[in-house]
Amino acid sequence: MPELTEPAAFRPGPGDAASPWLATHIFYAANPQPLLVDCVRPLVARLTEEGLISGYFFINYWLEGPHVRLRLRPSGPGTEAEVRRRAEEAVSGFLKTRPALYQVDSGFLKDFYDSLFDIEFPGEDRAAYLGPDGRMNLRPNNSFSHEVYAPEYAKYGGPAGVELAEWHFRHSSDLVLEAYRSMNLHLRTVLLGTSAQLMMVMASCFLAEEERLADYLDSYYAFWHRLFPGTGFIGSAEYERSYAGMAPSLGARFAQLRQAVASGDLSRLPAFLRRWAEHCLELRERVAVLTGNGELAFPAWDGPAREDSGQQRTDPEDAAPLVTVTHLPAVLPRLLSPYMHMTNNRLHVTIRDEAYLAFVLGQVLREPAAGRADAS
Repeated sequence: MPELTEPAAFRPGPGDAASPWLATHIFYAANPQPLLVDCVRPLVARLTEEGLISGYFFINYWLEGPHVRLRLRPSGPGTEAEVRRRAEEAVSGFLKTRPALYQVDSGFLKDFYDSLFDIEFPGEDRAAYLGPDGRMNLRPNNSFSHEVYAPEYAKYGGPAGVELAEWHFRHSSDLVLEAYRSMNLHLRTVLLGTSAQLMMVMASCFLAEEERLADYLDSYYAFWHRLFPGTGFIGSAEYERSYAGMAPSLGARFAQLRQAVASGDLSRLPAFLRRWAEHCLELRERVAVLTGNGELAFPAWDGPAREDSGQQRTDPEDAAPLVTVTHLPAVLPRLLSPYMHMTNNRLHVTIRDEAYLAFVLGQVLREPAAGRADAS
């Protein structure tokens, strides 16, 4: 799915230390599940077991063609060359045996990605990605390249926030790779049901108050709706029509999950969700500690959603200053949004479906409590 989130307002300057991460972009114009399960998962498992990496994560992205961005953190300078060699060997071997057969340079996806490009790159950053025809460049399908990884300090709260996000991203990536391995996520109903429950758990761990949580989910849906004005990409009337059929069972399930999180008795949750809830509660606590210590800083403004991971600003002077934020109720929803979105991104849930699920979850929270409790 496309990744769309806030821009990073700060990039490391020329005098800053090089990133300890290796970033490999794997251009694969197909559902990434086979690539992730049969290539990325065994690769990171072996590198971890042999002590060659101390972290990893991946995202899905669309710029210059659909691709997986795999980030590997070598455990030390002495392991970097071997990690790079192992990654190249694993990726090239997979692409030879399981190439993606679809080409993006024709059909619906080409138009779709061009629309995203127009939305996300309306101004000065377009030139680097334009072809001779004035449309977005496309990298060769079934290819990969090593790129620069530039952490998104503005989005995640500065250096301490990025370090925390990278820790969380590994857990999120582990969770999704295990879900791909053990669940039928190729079935739309299973994918959306899994996404909805993960969103429920994470949102409930971060925002315990019911009214505040409902307001947040409403605003999360509204954010995506505003981002695509006049495109019909994010619906409203059709979401309301679909809501009635899903609400009763989802409302009851949401109530059960929220009760388990609120009570602290996570043993009431299935093992998959219990591990996620334990992680999300620890993540929230780490956010609270960093906030209380004054270690998180964000831009003073809320810019439009845009993701430019690994892309350098043309002028570092354009970077907005970061302001320390010590008010936890302001920090939690600000970080919850990219945390939650990036897990959906890894699941390959579309933005349209993510917006729909946020709409439904917000609506069921506003249903009478008795109706939710009585639902089967």
